[in-house]
Formats: sequence, structure tokens, C-alpha cells
Amino acid sequence: MDISEHLQSILDTIPHKTGCYLMKDGDGEVIYVGKAVDLRHRVRSYFHASAQSNPRTAQLVRHIQDIDWIIVQSELEALILEMNLIKEYQPHFNVRLKDDKRYPYIKIHWQDPYPKVTVTRQVKRDGSRYFGPYTSVWAVDQTLDVLRRVFPYLTCSRTITGEDQRACLYYDIDLCSAPCIGEISQEAYREMIGQLADFLDGRTEPIVDHLQERMDQASSELRFEEAGQIRDQLFAIERIVEEQRIISTEYKDSDVLAIHSEEDEACVQVFFIRGGKLTGREYFLVEGTENTPEKDILAEVIKQFYDKAPSVPPQILLPREVEEARIIQKWLDSKRGGDKVKMRIPHSAEEEGLIEMAAENAAEMLAAHSNQEKAIRERGERALDELQSYLDLPTPPARIECYDISNTQGAAQVGSMVVFEDGSPQKSHYRRFNIRSVSGPDDYASMEEVISRRFRRWRELIKGQGQPGYNPDPSFSTLPDLLLVDGGKGQLNRSLEVIEEFDLQDAFAVAGLAKRNEDVYLPGQSRPVRFERDSAGLHLLQRVRDEAHRFAIASHRKRRSRKGLQSSLEKIPGVGPARRRALLNKFHTVQNIRQASLEELASTPKIHTKLAHTIKEHLD
Repeated sequence: MDISEHLQSILDTIPHKTGCYLMKDGDGEVIYVGKAVDLRHRVRSYFHASAQSNPRTAQLVRHIQDIDWIIVQSELEALILEMNLIKEYQPHFNVRLKDDKRYPYIKIHWQDPYPKVTVTRQVKRDGSRYFGPYTSVWAVDQTLDVLRRVFPYLTCSRTITGEDQRACLYYDIDLCSAPCIGEISQEAYREMIGQLADFLDGRTEPIVDHLQERMDQASSELRFEEAGQIRDQLFAIERIVEEQRIISTEYKDSDVLAIHSEEDEACVQVFFIRGGKLTGREYFLVEGTENTPEKDILAEVIKQFYDKAPSVPPQILLPREVEEARIIQKWLDSKRGGDKVKMRIPHSAEEEGLIEMAAENAAEMLAAHSNQEKAIRERGERALDELQSYLDLPTPPARIECYDISNTQGAAQVGSMVVFEDGSPQKSHYRRFNIRSVSGPDDYASMEEVISRRFRRWRELIKGQGQPGYNPDPSFSTLPDLLLVDGGKGQLNRSLEVIEEFDLQDAFAVAGLAKRNEDVYLPGQSRPVRFERDSAGLHLLQRVRDEAHRFAIASHRKRRSRKGLQSSLEKIPGVGPARRRALLNKFHTVQNIRQASLEELASTPKIHTKLAHTIKEHLD
């Protein structure tokens, strides 16, 4: 194949070193990230005639306009760097987990003297113990609702001294063990939380046996009320345990992975086996898999999944060998603190059955997802076609922008801009505007400011095209096909005045959606457009309007909260502007600061232990 002089000069200078390479297109966007023991040999191999027999490689090479590389000291460093680069750039030609949704985990704050139990979507190396991921927050809440009756853990933000005069209501209803009044010692409390952690790890039998012994002893000593409470705890445990299928009578902690792929998408199912029981499962959709062998897909999923996972089991069962198994296993060993991780193919009928069951689940989930996406796509197309018809547009409005204003009696006013493309929200394009020029609750003037700033930004970007360092912001550089304002004629007319100032009145359609009767107002028309109540087009407009309203309210609350937080912090001795900023950046709300431990406060920049005590005293 023909190679440009620029690319040839790069290929001629790549060193025989270990590292990562970044391939870029004509816009300078990273489209593929890889690693190699020998960068020169690996990168040059893409341009050999033999490599072009793979359609995916041929397509990648056609887009390559530039190549960068980073040298590291070892294969393991290259693997870790490659994962970080893929996470940062999300290159089009790399196999990657399709969505970046964060799955919920149960977090035990083990580093605290009296550990609390919370739900989080972020796994950090902070000394806490994490369990999951779980399918949904609902599943986590259901689990904790039962476990809290067995292990009544703390949920309040009190500093535990054991000398409080009285406990909270949760103690009275047996949902807290009340270390605050010394009802349970620190040692006993931590032992209880340790049992909770063992339970979440699937080790239920020792806990059940221990509770059974306590119940029998309480009953034999005629402490029937206590025996009844323990009996209820055992019933609660049974509710969870009976949902956990026994996989093996042997004691095994394993993850089971299986894959099902079709065209350019795949689904990987993970079964979590703890203590010989199937304690949970999760699936992950993978994109960028077209013409990619399953062994390569599995390798990428293993890296991306366990990079985020809070722990790695001692054994991972796979349906087949994976690419780069040796170096991946070395990395997994490091994730377990040096303990060995076995990645292996099943060698028994029992384990093969697990793989088959996981693969069947993966196939069903991929089919269900494909059908769901198809239905959503068809509904979106129907809605856009209806909008074109009802609003007399030249084409279906592929990009819809909607604006809304939120304030409380004119204070902390915020405007929102949300963007839908092809009927789906594009949250990376959402923007909020802190209102600067309006005092008092004047929604018309606020809307005028927001739309003026939006198109002023567009004009600046247009002028900057072709200039050195030009970096277009797609949320502002692209004009809408339909601009929607939340409101009736008044909001619409005020918005039109701004749009005419920028000479954009013929560039796109403008409409106002009034809540009353869900009427749609168009420029120059005295009577509103009224959709059928079950119209897909109207439902889309309502969804866009409601999303703009939600985003505006959320932004307003955040701004108001930050103002309230700043005001509360101003009253604390020793907390000046720099320390207020540090607390704002880390905790965001007063409630978060109240709930933070002394250790968390003291770890904030510019906050020492003595000041952390002062902050807790003033906010509690």
C-alpha cells in the first residue's frame, strides 16, 4: 500500500523499545491504542500487505495520519499504560466496554474506628472494603435492608465516644447497635461488621451457626425475647441465602466469564462465585468487536473489568485461552497483592456447565439489548417524523436543543441547555449558565441572557476556525435543527429577538412548549400547534422539556447549596477563603461535610486534625 512521506518518516524512526503507540486520524483524534514489546516491529506490521487481509486492520490503516508512542520499562508497565490510554481516549478501533455506567457497590468504611456501610459507584483505594458490583441500586438496597436487621450498623454522622446521653431512633427499632452510648464496644462492633463482610463474601455458614448457638443459649436461659430477635435474624439471612445457588460443595472463590458475539457487538456475562455459591452476576456490552477474535475480546474485557473491580478472586474460569494471558495474569497477581490468580479453562463437567450457563445468559442479554435498541430507534424515528410533519419542518430535527430557567425568588438563578440527537440525550453536550446580568425573578430576561451567551459562543467558534489551537466545542459549534424553549409565547418571542440579532432566524426552527395543555407555539402563528395526546412527537418534546427542567433544577440546587455551604463555613473560626475552597472542592455540600469522618476532613488540603474537630463541632 502507498504510505505518505510523513507516515514513512515516523515508521523509520520508531525505536526497538517496549511501550504504547497511539494512532491518530486527520483531525488528530486518537483512533487506536496498542502496546508492544518491540514498538518498531509491531507498528510497522500494520502496513504490511499480509495485515490488509483483515478488514478491520485495513480500515484502521486507511484512517491513520499520525502516530505517537510512549516508551516504558516493562511489559507490565505497557499493559497498565495501554489500559489508561484506552480509558482516556475511548478510541474507535479499540475493543471497549460499551457504556461507562458505574455499577453500585456496597462499601464498608473499614479504615474508620466504627465502620459505616454505604452504597457507592466509585471504588477508591482508601482502606475501605467493597462488595459488588450489583445489578442496580435497588438490588443493593434490598440486600442492605435485610442485612441491617442482622448486623445493625451505624448510619449517622456522630463522632462516637460511647458517652452520649441517648441513642437515636434506629436503636429503639433495633436497626443500630448504639456504640454512641456504649451499648456495644468498638471491638465487638468491628467484629460484627467483619461478619457482615464475610456474609457479603458468601461465607454464610459460620454466621448462621454462630447465631443458632446464641439463639439456643438464650432460649435455654429463658431469655425468650432475645431468642426471638435472633430467630428473626436467621429468617432474614435465609431470605438472602435461598437465592444463592450452590455451585460446589468445595470451598471456591471464582469468577466465571463467557462471551457471545454478533457482528460488531458482544456481551460478556460474569458469574460471581463466593464460598461455593453463586452470589451475583453481571453482564457487560462490548463494542468495536467487528472481525476481532473472541480471545482478543476476552482479553480486553478482563483488563477493563478488573481494572475497576474492587477485588480479584483467586480463580477466573474462561471459555478459551486469551491473548496475552501471561502478562495479564501477572497484572492480576499484582492486583491481588502478589497472590496468584489462576486463569484457566474448565476441566470438569461441573465447570463446563457453568461456562455454558453464562454463555447462554450472555446470548439472551445481547438479544434483549438488540431488540430494545431497535425499538428505541424505531420509536425515535417515528417521533422525529411526526415533529417534521406537525411543525412543518424541511427535515426531521436530528438535533434538538432545549432551554429552561430555575431560581428561588430570583436567587442563584441558573439556565440550562440540554441536547438530544436522533431522539436521544447527549449529556456531554449539556451546559448550564449561571445568570449574571439579571437581578430578581425575571425568567424572560434570564432566557435572553442564556440564548445570547449560547450563540455568542457559537460565533466565536466560527471565527476561530482554521486558527492555530482551534478546539471546537461540539455543544456550541453545531447549530440545532430545532430550538425549544420551556414556555409559551412570551419566552418564544424573547428568544426570537436574540436569534434575529445573530441573523440566525432562517438557520433552524424555534418553538415554545407551554405546560398548560402542552401547547406548542411557533413564530408568527397566533394559535398553538396541538399534537394528538398519544403522539410520539409530543412525547419526545415533553421528554426534552422535562430533561431541561430537571437539569436546570439540579444546577440551581447545586449553586444554592454551594452558596449555603460557603455561608456556613464562613462562621467557623480558622476557615478562611482558601480552606473554604478546599472543602467545597472535596465535599460539595454541608451534609457531606457533616457525614465525613475526622480522618476524611483532616486529609483535605489545608485542614489539620485540630481544625477538623472544630469544623465537626460547628456543623454537628
